[in-house]
Amino acid sequence: MDELRADDPLGCFLLKVVMDHAYIVSAAAFFPGGPVSNEEIDRFVAPIDEKCARIKRRILAENGILSRHYALDANGRTTHSVSAMAVRALKSALVGCDFDEGDPSLDFLAAATSGPDASLPGFANMVQGEARLPPMKTASLSGVCASSVSALDYAVQEVRTGRARRAAVVASEFPSRLFKRSRMKHAKSLSFDAHFLRWMLSDGAGAWILANRPASQRSLRVDFVHLRSFSGDYPTCMQVGLGHGNDGPGYLDFDSLKEAEESGAYLLRQDIRLLPNLFDVGVHEYSDLVRRGLIDPGGVDHFLGHYSSNRFKGVVRDLMAKAGLLIPEHRWYSNLTLRGNMGSASIITMLADFLDERDPKAGEKLLLFVPESGRFTVGFVGLTVVDGDCPDPAKRSPVALTSTLPTPAAPTQPVVDIPAPVESHENPRVSRVLQDLLHVWHTYRSGVLRSPVAGHVVAGTLTAENYRTWMAGWIGQVREGAVWMRMAAANLPEHLRSLGELIERHAGEEQNDWRVLHADYVAAGGTHANPDELRRNPGAEALNAYMHRMASSSQAEALLGAVYIIEGTGNRIVPALLPRIRQLLGEGLGAYRFLEYHGENDVAHMQRWLTAVEMAVTADIAAGQRIVNAAADVATLYAMSWAHALDPQH
Repeated sequence: MDELRADDPLGCFLLKVVMDHAYIVSAAAFFPGGPVSNEEIDRFVAPIDEKCARIKRRILAENGILSRHYALDANGRTTHSVSAMAVRALKSALVGCDFDEGDPSLDFLAAATSGPDASLPGFANMVQGEARLPPMKTASLSGVCASSVSALDYAVQEVRTGRARRAAVVASEFPSRLFKRSRMKHAKSLSFDAHFLRWMLSDGAGAWILANRPASQRSLRVDFVHLRSFSGDYPTCMQVGLGHGNDGPGYLDFDSLKEAEESGAYLLRQDIRLLPNLFDVGVHEYSDLVRRGLIDPGGVDHFLGHYSSNRFKGVVRDLMAKAGLLIPEHRWYSNLTLRGNMGSASIITMLADFLDERDPKAGEKLLLFVPESGRFTVGFVGLTVVDGDCPDPAKRSPVALTSTLPTPAAPTQPVVDIPAPVESHENPRVSRVLQDLLHVWHTYRSGVLRSPVAGHVVAGTLTAENYRTWMAGWIGQVREGAVWMRMAAANLPEHLRSLGELIERHAGEEQNDWRVLHADYVAAGGTHANPDELRRNPGAEALNAYMHRMASSSQAEALLGAVYIIEGTGNRIVPALLPRIRQLLGEGLGAYRFLEYHGENDVAHMQRWLTAVEMAVTADIAAGQRIVNAAADVATLYAMSWAHALDPQH
């Protein structure tokens, strides 16, 4: 690219785009009513029956929330609308601004919510109208928790590109009106997924004011905003508006709104069986950002993580530790205990409470983390504290225009909750190998979950015939597993004899797994009683050839990378799909033993795998890269096997 010149109009514009920063110069929150303790919840959101009361006690015992706020009175009447709460937070944030020129006007408003007061007009327009703001550009962001990060991303671009001097980001939530006893009692059936969130969510709003330069008081420079959605990989986890669970028709498709209410279309539901996968993708994404150099865990002074329950705080911490990328817990901050979970407003109000309670110093780094369970989106925000009395040292440093990052040429990423195969490791060689493998896995998993067979599972269209075909092409692949493992063990050099013994033991445990898979195939209606009549699909055939070729080579230890992909599939992808498969094909099919076994036992297998990797890398530094390369190759071939999983057997 030619050098940009300040006297060229286009060059001048591009230089401005590259040079400008956005700063959060004020943050405020609004919480309706007084704090509501756990003992007082029933005055506002009461259990429907004794079953609901038991669920309430269980959820409150786990989530760590001691108080929250509701925009309801004790009779269930609304005290503040979603828009009104947003306006209260916005006005407080504007009052907190210290603009030198005394002009508090805004040029842009981005507003986010999961449940506006009205479906139309847009939420930002309703906030603008109620606040009586002058004409400006607006953006309404609809979604769940990460919609506020989307609003921030939009506002940052407006400020950085010079289209706005000042922008406001607002998020407001009012879920309690969905949980009122008067509303819940109309539903004909209430499953656990409809009860769960009643004791998790609360009401409130928050607002941030952004400007193109620091204010005279403390400001926060926005270093990056990163958002990534995995909605194409997983089924819906959290929703309101669909009848009959997380599938079924939308509320407007019913003959009447009364019928929609009775079907449960107005119940806010969450499939908690899918939640571990959200933390899997979130922490893998975090690891990838570390690898790309956007985040330095050691340089994060304050970590503000949005998790819906204290139960998940430990999950996030453990996954970071397993990736070797833990931010020390004394640097964490959350307002969950006293404010509850406010969805999209949580991270906005969390920062406001943090700035009120703490005194971050100039130069300190903040990392904000927002996982969204709706259909799985993760957001990260990097901030740096800037002292208003001193010029920002980064003011004249280039900054990326967008949050979209280039894909790195080499691999790496973190772990999963179901549970993850990797432990934090003191050996830096092993840690590097693990991080590279995590990146390979992150890409592989997403591709597999968008394969035709997984697509049928997610869409609810998987048939027994699909299931039989999938297993029929898989049996030959599993049958050869013990063969190539023993071949690899026999070809290892003398100094890796102990590794060979470990592999031999693993082969012995898995040598009859194919028989379980074949029995499931027959139980599902498969007609080939003789497994020799079954053929591997093209991807499985290519994978089998690769495994045997590598196992017979002098670098057979590289196949530890293959084991990581194969065992990880059983440990993490299968548990994500199996509950849905059971739901679609029925418990009575009696053909899930192979999937169950690997979902439960591949955890222990992966711990053994870690020991094997340590042996190999400690003995030969070059083995680490060979293991990563083999994992990448096998990920490609195994993904091909998934792509051809529904090919007919002829």
